Amino acid sequence: MADETPDEIEAIHHYTQDVAPPHGALTKGLTPLHVILFVATLFTTLLAGVLQKGINPLDEPWRFYEGLPFALTLLTILMVHELAHYYSSIRHHTAATLPYFIPAPLSPIGTFGAFIKMKSPIHTRTALMDIGASGPIAGFIISIVAVVGGLFYSEIGLVNNKMGMVLGDSLLFSLLTKLIVGTPPQGYDVMLSPVAFAGWLGFFVTSLNLIPIGQLDGGHIMYAFAGGSNIWISRVLVVCLALMGIEYWNGWLFWAALMVVLGLRHPPVIFNEIPLEPSRKKMAAISLAIFIVTFVPMPFRIME
Repeated sequence: MADETPDEIEAIHHYTQDVAPPHGALTKGLTPLHVILFVATLFTTLLAGVLQKGINPLDEPWRFYEGLPFALTLLTILMVHELAHYYSSIRHHTAATLPYFIPAPLSPIGTFGAFIKMKSPIHTRTALMDIGASGPIAGFIISIVAVVGGLFYSEIGLVNNKMGMVLGDSLLFSLLTKLIVGTPPQGYDVMLSPVAFAGWLGFFVTSLNLIPIGQLDGGHIMYAFAGGSNIWISRVLVVCLALMGIEYWNGWLFWAALMVVLGLRHPPVIFNEIPLEPSRKKMAAISLAIFIVTFVPMPFRIME
């Protein structure tokens, strides 16, 4: 905390020692709800993985295990992302729950993600930066491993004339695909393995979280970096998302509306007057770079 005055350091010390919850109260333990939601999400992602392979689980229930590569890869990415938030929260004397997973039985990927709940205020911008950036960075690292490993088991195949969903490519995913699989000729495309597809989703989820709006991870990072002026950035970016929804993918319209409903204004930290530590500005730059290389303007489109 090199930029903080002795009085500021004393104030933080007083808060963390005498006001903030003790470490024993910070760690909100595993509850039956955590277990139920995780098991349900494991099942729905397994089902999604099986269906992606064209298997009817009612006709061939013994092949249910074939959904494991997709399910375990995606759940690992989500788990690492949320646990990074969790441990950063505890390290900065902020009470938080363990991750809650959200099953999605009717979704083609089987889940709506995962989240942790913050149970006490965040005391400095530096703490906010660590908590906000740790999840996307950790999840991004696991996603790279999944994408690289999964692409080695992907192959180039002939595109049929049937209607189907086509995935968009981020800058990084496109580069890795060309390096590992190659560039498919006209009429062909890369058929992703289940692990590579889970890694693609990891990139996509990371980019969504890093959009610097409101209380998304990117919003935490932007507030830690820019303070209260982040509200104007949030408003501009919501308009940009709406325009992208008209031009590229309708899902951005839903995302823009959701951001407005959840709120564009970020709650202040306790010691808002204490500036961000210079070393954490590098973390903000890394997060921005990750956002740029993983963002996909048109993540999904229908092939006709």
